[in-house]
Amino acid sequence: MKICIPRETHPGETRVPVVPATVKKLIGLGAQVLVESGLGRSCRFEDEAYLEAGARLVDDRTELLGQADMVLRLRKPPLEEVDVLRPGTIQVSYLDPFNEQTLLERLRERRISAFSLEMIPRTTIAQKMDVLSSQANLGGYVAVILAAEQLDRILPMMTTPAGTIKPARVFIIGVGVAGLQAIATARRLGARVEAFDTRPEVKEQVQSLGARFVEIDLGETGSTRDGYARALTPEQLEKQKQGMARACELADVVITTAQVFGRPAPRIIDRPIIDRMQPGSVIVDMAVETGGNVEGSRVDEVVEIGGVRIIGFANLPGRVAVTASEMFSANLGNFVDHFWDRESKTFRLELENDLVQGALITHAGEIFSQTYKQIMSK
Repeated sequence: MKICIPRETHPGETRVPVVPATVKKLIGLGAQVLVESGLGRSCRFEDEAYLEAGARLVDDRTELLGQADMVLRLRKPPLEEVDVLRPGTIQVSYLDPFNEQTLLERLRERRISAFSLEMIPRTTIAQKMDVLSSQANLGGYVAVILAAEQLDRILPMMTTPAGTIKPARVFIIGVGVAGLQAIATARRLGARVEAFDTRPEVKEQVQSLGARFVEIDLGETGSTRDGYARALTPEQLEKQKQGMARACELADVVITTAQVFGRPAPRIIDRPIIDRMQPGSVIVDMAVETGGNVEGSRVDEVVEIGGVRIIGFANLPGRVAVTASEMFSANLGNFVDHFWDRESKTFRLELENDLVQGALITHAGEIFSQTYKQIMSK
């Protein structure tokens, strides 16, 4: 079975989908691995390293894709490249399925079996292939580092001959994978940390990291069966804003991570809240690519409103591209390994498997994922 890996061409993308260590793993399974020349250069993985791992280099991208039985990518495929793939090809990458109906229709028409890595169910067995979690973990770390860079004071408490410097206050909104890592990183840097989430069950996780959980009575909220926060009603959103306003007012740094799966990010910090914040404070909007949690945030910009700096950088994991690539690559390798048939040396499309039913979006000329169809029908 030929597994083909093209270079990432999305503007500004510094990560690579597969590193040499994962190539070696795939070769060990019995796959033929073909990679586009220059695949890993953005992370200093040279072609020689892929050759040593057992891959074959292909200079012509169209030739590479045209012979693939499986394509591994990071970003979604460009629309024009779908026509290069042979019917029956297995395509594995991020797909952004809820915003890419045209792409999905083309994949369906071409009879491509397209996996959306965002849609892998959050189960225990899937943790080793959960790219959303691995990349969000790094995003939470980077968010704190960016905030510390933009803040005009230090994060930790210091006792000096000139006096004692109080620790900076960091308020983190949303306690998923990214939020938990942001809490841990801010605590390691010595900040005083508070956090809020609509799911009260995460309170113990927040406290276990040494942070204070900010409690706001929103009524019934909770999580979806996959562990995502449920969408709030307009009334709950208003209560949340009012409850968070005081914490934001006291904070030196606010980091927002709130996202609702399959929908635009909720707007939770508006101009009145920003106006109450201290001049010189910093907000990091980690949801800027999906609409933004913060009024006024802009993709890939730092804007200042009323003396408050709002960081809206996209692709935070790409700022630690080598580590992010290693983690993403390991997730992909685990995904392939999980469904690999050692005897036939092929990838098994187990259509009854829960992971396949969640993540396989198009197959055999049809929209396959029932989860996708249910969400899109609402």
